[in-house]
Amino acid sequence: MEMSDRYCQEMRVDVSSVSTSMTTDPMTEEILRDDLRFYFMSPCEKYRSRRQLPWKLAVQIMKIFMITLQLILFGLNNQLVVSYKEENLMAFKSLFLKGYSGVDEDDYSISVYTRQNVYDSLHYVIDQYSQLGNLSVGPVSYAEENEKFLPLIICKKSYKRGSAEPSEEPFDIDAELETVCLSLDPESSKTWRMNNASFYELDFYRLVDIEITFALKGINLQTVRSHELPDCYTFFVKIVFDNSYHSGKVKLTLDFDAVSSVCKNWKISGTAQKNTHYYLIFDGFVIVVCLISAVLCTRSIILAVRLLQRFSSFCLENYNLKVCEDDQREFLNGWYILVIVSDVMAIIGSILKMEIQAKSLTNYDVCSIFLGTSTLMVWVGVIRYLGYFEKYNVLILTMRAALPKVLRFCCCAGMIYLGYTFCGWIVLGPYHEKFEGLSRVAECLFSLVNGDDMFPTFAEFEQKNTMVWLFSRAYLYSFISLFIYMVLSLFIALITDAYETIKGYQTTGFPMTELQRFLTGQKEGFPLQGQEGVGPERGEAETVHPSVLLCCCKRVPKDDTVILIS
Repeated sequence: MEMSDRYCQEMRVDVSSVSTSMTTDPMTEEILRDDLRFYFMSPCEKYRSRRQLPWKLAVQIMKIFMITLQLILFGLNNQLVVSYKEENLMAFKSLFLKGYSGVDEDDYSISVYTRQNVYDSLHYVIDQYSQLGNLSVGPVSYAEENEKFLPLIICKKSYKRGSAEPSEEPFDIDAELETVCLSLDPESSKTWRMNNASFYELDFYRLVDIEITFALKGINLQTVRSHELPDCYTFFVKIVFDNSYHSGKVKLTLDFDAVSSVCKNWKISGTAQKNTHYYLIFDGFVIVVCLISAVLCTRSIILAVRLLQRFSSFCLENYNLKVCEDDQREFLNGWYILVIVSDVMAIIGSILKMEIQAKSLTNYDVCSIFLGTSTLMVWVGVIRYLGYFEKYNVLILTMRAALPKVLRFCCCAGMIYLGYTFCGWIVLGPYHEKFEGLSRVAECLFSLVNGDDMFPTFAEFEQKNTMVWLFSRAYLYSFISLFIYMVLSLFIALITDAYETIKGYQTTGFPMTELQRFLTGQKEGFPLQGQEGVGPERGEAETVHPSVLLCCCKRVPKDDTVILIS
């Protein structure tokens, strides 16, 4: 309130400098009042008043159904792509990793502990690669470039020089790494052991890792069932034997990058190509509707700015005052900005979808982010029209009233939360998988605040270190007690308090702003209103400085949750 008072005092002008004979043109004032009333009307009220069709409302309703349908169609196709990649990853692990059980051990696929197992796993990869055509049940083959098979490449990374024996304290290690690579052609892989026997002699005390890379071709035939053209993929497979820790445990990891491309020389009978054209036409129509929506909302913002300029000029010319910032914000409709942002994201997502549909682009993730976010914003924007009904806008009003307090409260609580996060990571990280990284600690603590996964978090601490075990108990009990019984309860109380305030205003009426008094034509409320300590209750005339006639900041609300209601 101190900042608001200072702001209002800065806008004050000397009353003596204002002409006492200042008059206003009744016709100009009434025209401005009618235009302002019309701007703040609901679509139905605008239609009843001037028979203006609610074009923006009709476009928004049409856009909701179209974008939702577009998202569903893309989501179904994206699920096929993701499942195809995941199943191929599982198939490659079963094909090329000896002893793979079908479940990853941790952040790696499998581990080996003896030299013979390392040799066997290395030889197994090469043998399976050479017999791929006879082993795989899927449409997978060797990748080609310029009518030649791409080779399998094996690279050994090791210390340049090293000698270390556990029984001898002196050791000699050169930390510089050297990499030696070998290329194997699929056609000559049958003789790889005899021709390159020296390459497979491993010095385990120097060995850091072994990396095997090769490329395979595959085709996704699932899309044919959904009447779309199939996708051809190139899988760049990488298998890593990780010995960087030199702990006696070699971790084997298999992963790949899948790159989609247009299938060459394809011939498909049916309606696949025809349906693809229908999808492209539908996406183009979505882009047109979003452009219309963005243009209409931009036009409304421009009209609002012009109305604000007219209202500001009217107040300045007739009352020699400036419009308060709170009243200025009433003209800036945030819903229009939200709709424009959602339209832009929907247009970008539709263009990416069309490129994917035409097999010119392969990045499904970026497209799904744009389409998903735009759909979220479109559905959230529907709340704007529900806000015109008194019984449906409680959520919006409560959020607007509670937001400042909630943000301030979260800033304070966030400091405590970050302290617990850093403390848990540094102390408990080596002893519990849920505290191994900062992000995992934050996620674990958030789940504890919501009462999820409490007992397993306690139970998974092993008593290997008594001091750390005791610290973990004090750490978890203090965090849970503080955040569940105090922080979370206060957080809910802030929102409940705002809801009760809004509920009371809906019964007794919301406080009117100077702008609303002008719209209703209350001469006694506009502009001579708002002085403290004077009024009819004291038998005195209400007088204010002309510079603060419209300043909402001068009003002292009974509760700081008072908000402006258009």
